[in-house]
Amino acid sequence: MLTAIAPRAIAGTGLVRVVAIVGFGLAVVGLLLLAAGPLGWRAGWWGYQFAFMTLMPYAFGSGVAAMAISAFALTATVGRGMRRRVVVAALGLLIGGAAAYFPWHASQMGGTYPRMHDITTDFANPPSFEFAATMRAAEHGASAIYPGGDTAALQRKFYPGIEPAILDVPPSQAFDRVMAVVKAKGWTIVRADRDVGIVDAYDRSFWFGFTDDIAIRVTASDSGSRVDIRSGARQGRGDYGVNATRVRNFLAAVNREMP
Repeated sequence: MLTAIAPRAIAGTGLVRVVAIVGFGLAVVGLLLLAAGPLGWRAGWWGYQFAFMTLMPYAFGSGVAAMAISAFALTATVGRGMRRRVVVAALGLLIGGAAAYFPWHASQMGGTYPRMHDITTDFANPPSFEFAATMRAAEHGASAIYPGGDTAALQRKFYPGIEPAILDVPPSQAFDRVMAVVKAKGWTIVRADRDVGIVDAYDRSFWFGFTDDIAIRVTASDSGSRVDIRSGARQGRGDYGVNATRVRNFLAAVNREMP
């Protein structure tokens, strides 16, 4: 095993060159596996479960192995005038670290957040995801129907204080404010109906391209208007808190005084 050989003892041999190349090669493989997950999911080649549960662990393993081998090669070559081998080993160490970091980070985050992905301001009558029902079925994703009591209990426990926005303006002005916020956030609007006070939209994550559906409802209230929102992922069981953050940021923007 390489770990049983003193790095300096092989510095002048051809073995160190092979070791550096192997480390770099494993790093590239790890990076390719990391990229293949979202690319294959977006292209429809495989499901997100395969990307998360198979490709990402393989990317992590390749990255860790690349770091260990490249670190060995770097120790054997640094300071000995072997510039090319130093560069190859250093690249293997850096690329391997990147390939290992992202799966590790995702795994760490997964243990921090509850296993839920549907957030709303109205548990009794949440805004409808019916507009996305066909797309969810086509993607074999989550049902458009709100999950109910258990999800509401998790939200109360882990994301307390998410409540409707109560605005001291008539519904027409509240709808304009909602539309301004939705457009500013760059969400894709599926439907915007001023007469019924409904805005249906979706947003996609940068890396995997996961789709989160967003339904907003504007109704009249005693003090002016009430704005409810629901944001939920089409895929998966957890969302790393993305939907709760989206809802809170939206409500903060709507409640903020608009010019």
